Amino acid sequence: MSSDSSLFSNRWLPLILVAPFMLLVVLFFYVPIFQAFYWSFFLERPFGGGSEFIGFDNFSRVLADPEFWEAGWRTLVFMVIASSLAVVVPLILAVAADRKIRLSLPARNVLVWPKGVAGASIGVIFAFIFNPFVGILAPLNGMFPGIWAPGLDGTDAFITLIAAHVWGGIPFNFVILLAGLRSIPYTMYQAAAMDGAGPWRRIFDVQLPLIMPQLFLTLVLEFTESVTSAFALIDTITHGGPGGATTLLVYKIYTDGFNGYDLSGASTQTAILMVFVVILTAAQFVFLGRRVNYER
Repeated sequence: MSSDSSLFSNRWLPLILVAPFMLLVVLFFYVPIFQAFYWSFFLERPFGGGSEFIGFDNFSRVLADPEFWEAGWRTLVFMVIASSLAVVVPLILAVAADRKIRLSLPARNVLVWPKGVAGASIGVIFAFIFNPFVGILAPLNGMFPGIWAPGLDGTDAFITLIAAHVWGGIPFNFVILLAGLRSIPYTMYQAAAMDGAGPWRRIFDVQLPLIMPQLFLTLVLEFTESVTSAFALIDTITHGGPGGATTLLVYKIYTDGFNGYDLSGASTQTAILMVFVVILTAAQFVFLGRRVNYER
């Protein structure tokens, strides 16, 4: 078989195959983002009927709102904690599944299953699991009344969101990290063992350095994904409460735009959030990407 048999003979065929996906990306991502940036410079009437150009007044109004900064701070805290755990936990599971231990093969299949569960369904499940009366922590509440109350305590509700996000992010990150671990030649483990390196030393000196590209990929994707993926969890578990303790920026944009009919303010916050995500992603590539070695 020729080495060129896997190439497309028709130069337009690749474009035709990718066209439906690109059309969806343009319609449901780039067009709304462009519309948000456009509306951020106008005063939009909630039920149509025209708009008025007001320049940067929307940005001044949003940046002067203390609720915007509170939601932004919560978003940053959620992004750092939830994204870090959503990489560390799958990494631990991938290292365990990569070893020839009991039940490692079935575990590889079981840990992928949650990928087929929608974010809203995950929220419903965790709302039941962490319910203070019938959930897994109900016995603890029976011994110490009020120690776990996500409906009243903002910290408890925030912990519930983080747990749900980490659980939902395990499958994809687990597959990526396990694939990286499985691609490491076994001779490298043998050489490290002959040099006297124990299991922990082999993890930190052999495995982690060699899967840095996979770790970097999962870290970048998690940090950007956590900004938007939390919406379904918030809407099904806490609705932004209690007392706004779990109102992240993505949920505040929703409530301002669809409940408060402040289309201009919601669009302005969307534009600011998008700029923040772009800057964060660029910073990750600048400060972390240069430390990633893609050669073995």
